[in-house]
Amino acid sequence: MSILRSRVVVITGASSGIGAACAIAFVGKGAKVVLAARRAERLESLVARLESMGGEALAVTTDVTDEDAVAALFARTVERFGGLDVLVNNAGIADSTPAETASLALWHRVIDTNLTSAFLCARAAIPLMRARGHGRIINVGSISARVPRKESTAYTASKWGLDGLTRALAIDCRADNIAVSIFHPGIVATELGGGISSLPDDLVARPEDAAGVIVHMADLPDHLNFYEALVVQNKIPFLGRG
Repeated sequence: MSILRSRVVVITGASSGIGAACAIAFVGKGAKVVLAARRAERLESLVARLESMGGEALAVTTDVTDEDAVAALFARTVERFGGLDVLVNNAGIADSTPAETASLALWHRVIDTNLTSAFLCARAAIPLMRARGHGRIINVGSISARVPRKESTAYTASKWGLDGLTRALAIDCRADNIAVSIFHPGIVATELGGGISSLPDDLVARPEDAAGVIVHMADLPDHLNFYEALVVQNKIPFLGRG
């Protein structure tokens, strides 16, 4: 039996892509899920699908860059399910803009969405997990936190920052039996990636592939931390850049 059965999981960026695939995969393990994103209609549609699978799900329309909205998300989670066991910080946006043409507003939007949101959600989650005596926070990073691509200054900075946040939280939270980890996906065929769906199949991963790794990282005994995972395509120039 999965350790995730009856556990409560908050997933940000849950209206599509990796987030939606995570919701389906966690429910498949018997978890109760809270879906956070800005697109209410998509969230409600996903809730209906999860309930048709026999799962329990709650949709909370949330701007995860807004401090009050994040507080409301976790308050609704406790109100409905009584606590929290797992947080998946998946909300994010992609950007490919050279530094010299990037506006400060764009910089703030990327950093706030990809990095600040993870801080806000983790900050709200930690006391709830401490009350449970265990917890797990999984941040969704990027291969760009290992090898950046060109013309992606803000995006690269946000993902390297998320990696640093993960390391800091992993140290700060371990005394409370809260495991903090990060998953770095390579190229995943989602809306976030724009036109990558036109790439050959062997150069992309499906959202379900990424979700399977994330759920595996969460489905461990509470004293273990699957700290870091990186999934890349065999044929992309990552290892050795050749």
